Amino acid sequence: MSRALIVVAVSLLAGPGLALAQIKGKGIRLWNLTSATISGFELSPAGKNEWGPNQTLNDKDKEVDHDERLRIIGVEPGRYDAKVNYAGSRQCFVRDIEIKADAVFSVSDKDLKDCNK
Repeated sequence: MSRALIVVAVSLLAGPGLALAQIKGKGIRLWNLTSATISGFELSPAGKNEWGPNQTLNDKDKEVDHDERLRIIGVEPGRYDAKVNYAGSRQCFVRDIEIKADAVFSVSDKDLKDCNK
């Protein structure tokens, strides 16, 4: 009986996050392949200019370094435009990104368009 209680207690402590991860998989993730650290990353349905929240706030240091991955939250699979911000007020756009469920999508320097600096 005490062994069953321990299993239940451990399941309750680790269960919600663990169960959610198992149900949802790894989620949608951005892979920063640009040559700089991203300080802001917002998504909008392609062509709509309806920007969502800054996804870099989901990261522990609020930035996405080169070759780092960032979990994207609150976004459904589909086609999106991205607003990418860098230190020093540099801002670029990436158009028509295909985002798939439980998949990684990347942004590299060649994807950046309409940069202000």
